[in-house]
Amino acid sequence: MSRIGRLPVDIPSGVQVELNGSSVRVKGPKGELSREFSSLIDIKMEDNQLKIARNSDNPEERALHGTTRALLANMIHGVSSGFEVVLEVEGVGYRAELEGKNLALFVGYSHPVKIEPPAGISFETDAKTRQIKVQGFDKELVGQVAANVRSVRPPEPYHGKGLRYLGERVRRKAGKAGKGAK
Repeated sequence: MSRIGRLPVDIPSGVQVELNGSSVRVKGPKGELSREFSSLIDIKMEDNQLKIARNSDNPEERALHGTTRALLANMIHGVSSGFEVVLEVEGVGYRAELEGKNLALFVGYSHPVKIEPPAGISFETDAKTRQIKVQGFDKELVGQVAANVRSVRPPEPYHGKGLRYLGERVRRKAGKAGKGAK
């Protein structure tokens, strides 16, 4: 049995979970998420916990067991506390600013790159630490928006300039050997 799949998911106070067959709707202080799961996996609510079980040891059911539990846990965590991805701006003259809700990136192009956040996502910038925070209650959407922001100017290997995740290590390459060596 899946080690992750057999763990129950605790439902914190202030979060409501509705089960309707294989569809689950989770509502909390940060927002509301709903998702349709496979009918091969049983989801039950007992004693303020969600328990996930499978009917047999078929490979497709075994694959879905832990995944279903992880997705449910992410939904509950998202609507109760939310998710955040932090990006760093590295490079001389590179900066990020907020214009209303939109994010304006000045990263070496002849124009600022403006990014409009989708519903449920918000940006925060800090000029002192040169960081961009992508926040929201849907883990998949937060990660995708952060990846889209990073793709505007990914870090390059020679000088390390660009947008990178907090703590991301950029593999550096050596530049030219020099003019005098023949």
